[in-house]
Order: sequence, then C-alpha cells, then structure tokens
Amino acid sequence: MCLAWALEHYAYVETVGFDYGQRHEIELECRSRILKELPKRFPQWGKKLGPDHLLKLTTLGQLSDTALTRDSEIEISESGLPNTFVPGRNLLFFIYAAAIAYRRGLRVLVGGMCETDFSGYPDCRDETLQALAKAIRLGTEADFQIETPLMWLTKAETWALADELGGPDLVELILEHTHTCYKGVRDKRHDWGYGCGDCPACELRAQGYAEWQKTQTASTAAG
Repeated sequence: MCLAWALEHYAYVETVGFDYGQRHEIELECRSRILKELPKRFPQWGKKLGPDHLLKLTTLGQLSDTALTRDSEIEISESGLPNTFVPGRNLLFFIYAAAIAYRRGLRVLVGGMCETDFSGYPDCRDETLQALAKAIRLGTEADFQIETPLMWLTKAETWALADELGGPDLVELILEHTHTCYKGVRDKRHDWGYGCGDCPACELRAQGYAEWQKTQTASTAAG
C-alpha cells in the first residue's frame, strides 16, 4: 500500500526489506511478488521503481523473545502490549533505511506505521517516528523526512486509499499477494486475503476490509 502511495507521489522510489528471523517470513516472499507484479499492472509506477535492498538483521531476531521471532502463542504480555511487539524493530528499520538513502542521495523515508487501528506498539506512533526523524537529521546532517501516509487512517480508510490509487487491480493485488498474518498462514483464503484469521494482524485486516465493503455497498445503493 505504501509503495503504491510513494510511487504516486514521488518521481523515484527504492525499496528496502528486512529479514530479521521473523516467524512470518512468508512476508519476504510476498514482497518479492509485489515488486514483480506492480510494474506489470501499473507501468506508470514501474518506470519510477528503482533497486530493491534486502537487509539481514538476524541479530534482532536473536535478541527478541517475542511471538514474532519464536514459535509461541500470541498473548498480551505484562506490559499490556501483545507479545508480538519486537522492541526496536521499526527504529532499526528506519536507521538502516536512512543509511542506504544517505549513500544514494535520497532523503524521504516512507513507512506503513499506523496508530489509528493498531496493536499499541510504541514504535508505530507518530510522536516516536518524528522524534526518530529528528535524531536521524541530527546524526547525518541531512534533511531526512519520515512519511507515514497510513498513520491517521483506519484500516477501512486504507482499503479505500488503495482503491483510490489503483482501483480494483491494486485492491486485488493486495488481497492476493500481500501478507500480514503473524503466524505466516497462507493456506486459508478469506474475503480480505490470506491468514489464520485469529491473530491481531488478521483481526485488524478483516475488520477494516468488512467496514470498507459496507461503505462500498452503501455508496452503490445510494448511487
């Protein structure tokens, strides 16, 4: 979703992925499919798409005792956060992305973090990311900006944005080839895509899709 947004708003975009030993490593395979399919279906975006960078941050997975890096049940921890929270993950992602961007003369970092419909992760909050952007600017003496186009959108509004940017083709691409399920389940197809249907990520995605579909139905009836 954020890749489509970036390609619509910027003349040139490079992508960064991270292999940190995540339990749902299927997401890395899905991102490869997206990078292949997007230019085919949307050639106007494809010509703006630059190199992809896949970084291995396996130490992060080794340090983190979470349900995203261990084969354990997903539950609420003593801190009140789901035990899917990987401390420092988004902070490290942006720092590494900034290191690549600095070398390549790029100054805008785009992430899909959201604090509207989310699991409460502190490194997904706008205040955290804008503080990080300031730290990156101070630490590099370069005018870095962190863009989070989904920050204030509900999941239903995110589906609506996908439809606005790329119509049914982009919605279908997201349904078939993106992945959010924390358990890495790809053999269960729902109206909203693939996943276990029970983890927090699946629940948020399913709820948002259902709400968006209701809006679509209401608009069609009114029209």
